[in-house]
Amino acid sequence: MSKVGLVVDSTCDLTPEWLAAHDITMVPLTVLFGSEEFLDWVELRPDEFYEKLASYPGLPKTSQPTPAAFSEAYASLAQQGCEEIVSIHLSGPLSGTIQSATLAAAEAPVPVHVVDTHKVTQAVALCIIEAMSARDAGASAEEIADVARRAAQNTRLFFLLDTLDYLVKGGRAGKAQALAASLLNIKPVLEMNADGIIEPFKKVRGERQAIQALVDTVVEDAARLGHLKLGLLHACHPDRMTNLKQLILDSGADVEIVTEGTIGAVIGTYAGPGALGVTYLPARA
Repeated sequence: MSKVGLVVDSTCDLTPEWLAAHDITMVPLTVLFGSEEFLDWVELRPDEFYEKLASYPGLPKTSQPTPAAFSEAYASLAQQGCEEIVSIHLSGPLSGTIQSATLAAAEAPVPVHVVDTHKVTQAVALCIIEAMSARDAGASAEEIADVARRAAQNTRLFFLLDTLDYLVKGGRAGKAQALAASLLNIKPVLEMNADGIIEPFKKVRGERQAIQALVDTVVEDAARLGHLKLGLLHACHPDRMTNLKQLILDSGADVEIVTEGTIGAVIGTYAGPGALGVTYLPARA
């Protein structure tokens, strides 16, 4: 059985400690506050980021890893005895990270299978966890990559934002752009579609109705698809995530909470503080 390495980027929002404990290599993106540069999750944790964001007059910038950063990661895994590598990343339409990984893969000393999940944050985490389980069960690199792609295709991601300003100013609003000028008291539920582009899913009035819309969507899909593997995410507002979690559990929906966590600095640059979301994957997918 060949040894297969797993590489991810920091926008999966799994902590460096968790990734290291599960033998997964993380290549971080960069966040820039003016001339100050920070490696996502490595030099800037989410709590520090949202504190800086609150006092920063403009919008931070983000930068994808260079091909050289991926080349270093791939070469290191090859030196550790990995005969193949599976590299799993955030949505290509939102970041050039997948391009850097692909360029580095072409020159890597061992075969690298690059996977564009067309997702972000805990939705990517769900795909990584599926890939990790396949790796630990002895699957080949090609099989692991197929597992990650299949998980990505079947994973849905819904989220709420306190404001669309960060998304619009950062140029990541996708098909939700038209909502920005006409929101008033409308609270949009957004979805990342199969192409990795953000689009409106549902418009409701007020936060309570918006959170309930997330719960209702989980309940409906659990009834339709069966047992769901679930991820929860928030930006600097754990109480909202705890509330969402309890509402889902109280609904009686057939779900298993697999991952939950804070949105990191890179995705937080565009989501802004207060974002809240749910992502899920049918167990039989």
